[in-house]
Amino acid sequence: MKVTWDENVCIHAGKCVQGAPNVFKIEDGQFVIDTSADSEDNIKSVVAQCPSGALKVEE
Repeated sequence: MKVTWDENVCIHAGKCVQGAPNVFKIEDGQFVIDTSADSEDNIKSVVAQCPSGALKVEE
């Protein structure tokens, strides 16, 4: 599974970081997505809660 992030769409609501902090994080000023850090079901749930639609799951 791959998760993509569109920085031009993101409104920085922080729901991804709150919902799956081991997956979605800021490191050295860069947004990092580590899909190996949680279950696919939880990641899909968090992505679905993104208010701007900046996150997408590609399988």
